[in-house]
Amino acid sequence: MRVITDLAQCEGAEHDHAVTIGTYDGVHLGHQAVIQATRKEAERRGLRSALVTFDPHPAMVVRPDSAPRLLVDLEQKLELIEACGVDTVLVVPFDEIRSSETPEEFVTSVLLDCLGTRAIVVGEDFHFGKDRAGDVNHLSELGQRYDFAVTGIALLEGELGDRVISSTAIRRCLDEGDVQTAAELLGRPHETRGPVVGGDERGRTIGFPTANIAVPHGRSIPGDGVYAAWYERPDGSVYPAAINIGKRPTFYQDAEHSLVEAHLIDFDGDLYGEQARVRFVSQLRQERRFDGIDALQVQLAQDVATAREALSTA
Repeated sequence: MRVITDLAQCEGAEHDHAVTIGTYDGVHLGHQAVIQATRKEAERRGLRSALVTFDPHPAMVVRPDSAPRLLVDLEQKLELIEACGVDTVLVVPFDEIRSSETPEEFVTSVLLDCLGTRAIVVGEDFHFGKDRAGDVNHLSELGQRYDFAVTGIALLEGELGDRVISSTAIRRCLDEGDVQTAAELLGRPHETRGPVVGGDERGRTIGFPTANIAVPHGRSIPGDGVYAAWYERPDGSVYPAAINIGKRPTFYQDAEHSLVEAHLIDFDGDLYGEQARVRFVSQLRQERRFDGIDALQVQLAQDVATAREALSTA
């Protein structure tokens, strides 16, 4: 897969493409359906397939105070897109100048000049350009002017009712601790990444050492609670884990931020400094305050046993 991160790298359209466009945060099942439709359109027309996305997320520029927490970072997004079989990805740097572009300016400078677009496939709710003024109908009008076809795809619904598969719905599931429904909408378990950093080492002193994962600011994590999860190390080895996300109310009364702490089951070793990948399987319980260390230790032992059992069939 060719990845273009600078429009100057295009140097004119080397190949004609069938293109899909969007933020593609999470690359969930709905996104995957649009990507596969784009690939089929490219094959039918004898074109290459391309995906146009943005970095940073446009909301971080247009409305930073209410921008959503992202399901994936750019690195993971590109990994997931590559797994979908796309030929070319164009990552458009998004800034104030780009946010003020009209729909037509975006089409000519990005889709035509850079990718030689001959067909576009997008979700039926697609909007683009300054103030989101462009939609599928506007895109079709521009297609008639510049000779490219436009297809709007109906939004995909999950199998759990009339819930439309969307990044917003997945964030809501994560906030509620419902990592199983989030996984069904994503088509895979939600994954949190980050470096293992030093902590207060209290877990080690009470017999349950944990890896404190520093999740980058602005990333989505499940709501406070205890989870069964898989922990993947940089060498590819994977361990069952019990994960606590929260403010540790047994020890602190006014902690401001939730921490992600992973206890690897049947593991003894040093994890400091390594990049961790945690894939959430199920929520075991809500986080709560215990009356003392003894009560906490009993509950942690039970959490480990429950996590082990949950992951044995996952």
